[in-house]
Amino acid sequence: MVNKPDSNKARLKRHARVRAKISGTAERPRLNVFRSAKHIYAQLIDDVNGVTLAAASSMDKGFEGFGGNKEAAHKVGAVLAQRAIEKGIEEVVFDRSGYIYHGRVKELAEGAREGGLKF
Repeated sequence: MVNKPDSNKARLKRHARVRAKISGTAERPRLNVFRSAKHIYAQLIDDVNGVTLAAASSMDKGFEGFGGNKEAAHKVGAVLAQRAIEKGIEEVVFDRSGYIYHGRVKELAEGAREGGLKF
């Protein structure tokens, strides 16, 4: 029998470890990222009040193209940054949710930075 490690279980452990250390506030919310095989999602969360301040995903209406690639992640980051700037949010804490900072997660972060968010 092959004992293959459960990569999602390991990711969730990393996510819990990081979440114990970082938290979002109304002034500096947490930019949370979730990626699936077909889509990518991002939201700005105020953990003090337990409220989502802004969100964007490749499932949004008006989103063109496949949601599971780097171009889509870049677009989602830019859209989220635009929605955050409209609400007066410029600084965020980046929460990669245990994912490696590479590929789609990195593109989303770069899209958000180009859109005007600072982290």
